[in-house]
Amino acid sequence: FREKLGLHLPLWEQFIHYIGNALHGDLGVSILTSNPVVTDLMERAPATLELIGYAMLLTILIGVTLAVISVVKAGGVVDIGSRVYGLAAGAIPDFWVGLLLIYFFFFILGWAPAPFGRIDTFVSPPDTITGFYTIDSLLAGDLNAFFSSVGRLILPVLTLAIVNAGALMKMTKTTFADIYRSDFIRHARASGLPERTIRRIALRNSLPPIITLVGFMFGFLLGAAVLVETIFAWGGLGQYAVQSVVNSDYPALQGFVVVAAAFILIVYTIVDILYELADPRIRV
Repeated sequence: FREKLGLHLPLWEQFIHYIGNALHGDLGVSILTSNPVVTDLMERAPATLELIGYAMLLTILIGVTLAVISVVKAGGVVDIGSRVYGLAAGAIPDFWVGLLLIYFFFFILGWAPAPFGRIDTFVSPPDTITGFYTIDSLLAGDLNAFFSSVGRLILPVLTLAIVNAGALMKMTKTTFADIYRSDFIRHARASGLPERTIRRIALRNSLPPIITLVGFMFGFLLGAAVLVETIFAWGGLGQYAVQSVVNSDYPALQGFVVVAAAFILIVYTIVDILYELADPRIRV
């Protein structure tokens, strides 16, 4: 078994073998599942990407909306409430929020489904096309699977959005406020432009730092979703990483780290492209 794993070789030689195999798409075999690590990661990656993708969309919607309203209607109810929320969101852990949501919406009110997996037990998952149950079920025309997968997404997505939207809101609020009160916005208002147009111009000029933070948060969510996936038995990469640590499954854990690093590099590359599209001055 030691020879099969290459443990009888010197460390530097083990490292070279691992890098060579990784370049050919071979990340080893999981000790726990006895499957190739690449196979395990490919099976679980869509679950995590679906979760953090929708969570990021909701985070942007909540954070940017609250920030814009707080600046435009300074001193109002939304402004005061957003300040309290901004302080609280950075102090509460995501697993605690998740447990509270499960307790109230599932255990007390019975509005949400049981926090076990991505789809109801008696509903067949749709055929894999993208790996996203919500999209695949729509493509297959299976509304039963669609509503089941959406229902299972609500609580974990809401958990991640509640915790992360506060940071995005505070940064957006600061950036948007500086631009909204700048001289060129005053000139636009004096020129008779509608207030809706002025807000859109101010928000457009606030996009570069917002895009930067969104890219950072998207990469961060890949690891931050670990506890949320564990609480909701989501079956994604985060839960796979936790199981690898608990069972000392080193090939699986190494594979997760490599995939996470590659994912973050891709996200940052996309952020650089979006940054240039949002601010054409960078091209000069």
